[in-house]
Amino acid sequence: MNNEHIGSNFDDFLAEEGLLAEAETVAVKRIIAYQVDQMMKEQNLTKTEMSRRMNTSRAALERLLDPANQSITLQTLERAAKALGRRLQITLA
Repeated sequence: MNNEHIGSNFDDFLAEEGLLAEAETVAVKRIIAYQVDQMMKEQNLTKTEMSRRMNTSRAALERLLDPANQSITLQTLERAAKALGRRLQITLA
């Protein structure tokens, strides 16, 4: 059996298939949704209170917390960070 992928890593495979960027985007959104949800729990914030602090609708907060929804804006992320007493930091690697 001759498998060209033996010895390569999963990122290499995804890159070859043209799926790496999409997989990374999904992973980043899941991490953000998880972090915001955890911080809300730590601070005992309800979704209603969080959306009030963000000065946005509950539906916009639901989109932020939905790991599958990739359509969030920098403004929404900044509002969420501020509502949680944090600072948004974005880096390009």
